[in-house]
Amino acid sequence: MACTAFAIIRLRNLFSVVILSGIFSLLAASLYVLLTAVDVAFTEASVGAGISTLLMLATLAITSEYEKKSERSTLLPKSIVIVTGAVLIYGTLDMPLYGAADAPANLHLIQRFIEESGKEIGIPNIVTSILASYRGYDTLGETVVIFTAAIGVLVLLGHGRNRWRPGKQPKIARDEQEEEV
Repeated sequence: MACTAFAIIRLRNLFSVVILSGIFSLLAASLYVLLTAVDVAFTEASVGAGISTLLMLATLAITSEYEKKSERSTLLPKSIVIVTGAVLIYGTLDMPLYGAADAPANLHLIQRFIEESGKEIGIPNIVTSILASYRGYDTLGETVVIFTAAIGVLVLLGHGRNRWRPGKQPKIARDEQEEEV
């Protein structure tokens, strides 16, 4: 995953970046399976490797394939990324170790799910009851985020007669230019 992330940062061909982003999401989904978070793995595979890659490829179809070199300083964006990363790492310092028996989730939630999920949900399988009910709002939230992102991309890119891929004018625009000459 680290090699894929480094390649994504270094490449300027946006098609390659999109494909590597899909591969990164697929690797993340595989990691979630190894961590026995199958529901998160399924979401990552469908949203990260699936629909996000499809949206980015659709965006590339109507924009340029190569990143334009910016003449502006990249110091501010880099410093924002570094500060955000440092804050995120700092936020994880007080978390319990993975799988620790004294973690709050293992002390309260697991016992409650074992004892009450069958009665509350009506599904005898504990894992299914958690995924189908308790995690339902999470999945709904993820779906809303992806839908909003898709709508945002469509609004930003726009549709209309005067929009075309750079360097490739539609036949109507070429005909109008020829008539003017």
